[in-house]
Amino acid sequence: MHGLFKWSSKWWPGVIPLVVFWGIAGWTSTATVEADLAARTNAALKDTVLDKRRISVDGRDVTFAANAFSEDGRLSAVASVEAVPGVRLVNDETRLVAEAKPYVWSAERDVGRVTLGGNAPLPSSKGKLVEAAKAHLGGVEVADQMALARGAPSRFDAAALLLLDQIGKLKDGKITLTDTKVSLAGMARELGGREAIAGALKNLPEGYSIAANDIQAPPYVFQAYKDPVALTLTLTGYVPDNATHAALVAAASRKFFSEKVVDNLKASVGAPASFAAAVVPALGALSRLSTGTLVVSDREVKLSGDALYDAAAGQIRSGLGKEFPQGWQYKAEVTVKPPSAPVDASVCQQLFADLLVKGRIRFESGKADIVPDSVGLLDRLIETAMRCPTTNIEIAGHTDSDGDEAANQALSEKRAQAVVDYLVRAGLPANRFTAVGFGSTQPVAGNDTEDGKAQNRRIDFVVK
Repeated sequence: MHGLFKWSSKWWPGVIPLVVFWGIAGWTSTATVEADLAARTNAALKDTVLDKRRISVDGRDVTFAANAFSEDGRLSAVASVEAVPGVRLVNDETRLVAEAKPYVWSAERDVGRVTLGGNAPLPSSKGKLVEAAKAHLGGVEVADQMALARGAPSRFDAAALLLLDQIGKLKDGKITLTDTKVSLAGMARELGGREAIAGALKNLPEGYSIAANDIQAPPYVFQAYKDPVALTLTLTGYVPDNATHAALVAAASRKFFSEKVVDNLKASVGAPASFAAAVVPALGALSRLSTGTLVVSDREVKLSGDALYDAAAGQIRSGLGKEFPQGWQYKAEVTVKPPSAPVDASVCQQLFADLLVKGRIRFESGKADIVPDSVGLLDRLIETAMRCPTTNIEIAGHTDSDGDEAANQALSEKRAQAVVDYLVRAGLPANRFTAVGFGSTQPVAGNDTEDGKAQNRRIDFVVK
């Protein structure tokens, strides 16, 4: 026995390395087999639609966990793992994705972000919606808060993509799909957006319908700005149609005799009733200001700026609203510009001449009634008369040669007197003005053309 112990004490230390080598070899071989089985299992499942898939291998036993989107899909996935060569046992931990009842999907937009919420039926559907949002909403942040769930109605992807396109037409709002019912709420980004959304919703897949549509149109805004330095009238915003567009630009050109009209208007739906009937007199009031801004928002008219003299400011504040159609509101924030420096008689005459070269005081055809288009010019003439308070001024009326000479003479006198009456109502002393009519006896152009006749039908201011 002592000999045996003595002998064994010589070889057992050599066994230790052999055991270690054997363990390393066994572990290495097992690890290689497990890695190979894991790779082949994943390859077998590459075309299978699953969520949260997890594969773990212990020897030749595979634990397979995943969320499937149908029972057939779940059983097929398990069978694919069981069929992998080398797999001995499959520990099935798969389950079905939860079913949503009702099935709700939503897209909500605020100023800088679109949030996709609710449910999507497949990872591919979810990815498709996120990518579509990023592609069509132009730089808007997309927050994906969608969960995966079974129970989506037929043609869900087509319906959700069409609704997602409508969220791009909103400034803010939310679109919700509940099973096959669509609800919308929010503010359209542009005029016409509400109508565009309504038109697009007609293309929803068969079986889908609108449960609620509370999309609001943005305010219908028309703006005009009179710049006395650049001598421009800039029109921006919207008009209901091309005919109204042309009519308003023409009216502005008549009323603003010395300003260039810059037309930046666009035609769009949504104009309030009697739009042109309110905007035309509002432009007339703006023409009486030295500088000013007109804003028409839906049925509310706001006018701000500086009148040329006190009486004009009072007339604008109190009188314009009376010209508006019923249901319109009017707010005037009109002050009076500081008076300009006095001038002598010769300068005064030149200022009158300059104004009357740029514009004409117009009257109703064959009558002595001053048309509203002339009030802006008349206010400028009044301001000039105030700058030369010590002068007397002759208001001279002239006609073309059409018609009876005596009738023309009488008409020229009545028109001159109508202008004097306007000046006196503005607060100027009546004894400074004399109304004189010359009929057709002092033409400044030939009466053989319409343009020449128009030049001859005039009012002159002559400083005495």
